[in-house]
Amino acid sequence: MQLKLRNLLNKKLLFKTILTFPLLLTFYPVFVKSTKAAIEFQWNGDENYKQLKWHQKNPTKMAKNKIFFFLRPSDRNTGLIKIYIKIPDNFKSTLKTKNINLCEVNVGGFDSRTKCLKNIPSDIEITNGGKNIDIYPLAPVPSSKDSYAVVFKIVNPQKAGLYQFHSFGKSSGTIPVSSYIGSWTIKINQL
Repeated sequence: MQLKLRNLLNKKLLFKTILTFPLLLTFYPVFVKSTKAAIEFQWNGDENYKQLKWHQKNPTKMAKNKIFFFLRPSDRNTGLIKIYIKIPDNFKSTLKTKNINLCEVNVGGFDSRTKCLKNIPSDIEITNGGKNIDIYPLAPVPSSKDSYAVVFKIVNPQKAGLYQFHSFGKSSGTIPVSSYIGSWTIKINQL
């Protein structure tokens, strides 16, 4: 009798566990602290939005930082004679032309580091009170298989959060046309 009761209790406990386990899994993200994964969510998806790759050396606020805004071969359909970057309004950091450059870049990975291979001579202008950056390479940036990057050497802003930089390019050709290249969404951490 006691053995039958024990088996019955074990079966009920097993049945309750099987039913409540999926429910507990739904609350799992609430109890887990933030992860350092490179996942970006866009809630109101827009088919005109194109996410570009980027890399930064130090994501904490008020720290010296080096941000690489990549222009990979898949991001460029034609050569570029002008690159225009719109800085977000809430990005409160001092930008200087001497701390911004355009270079051919090695996009780092598992066994290599992200670094500039060759600087591309260019004229850089900061306009609209530091909210727009115009980059004019002396020779057009080709639409080859090489990756290029706009590199900022800055001090991160005081306010942590997400900052979205938009880029536009003027194509090299018989009729230069400006078009949207894509957007970079960088994250500045609290600590």
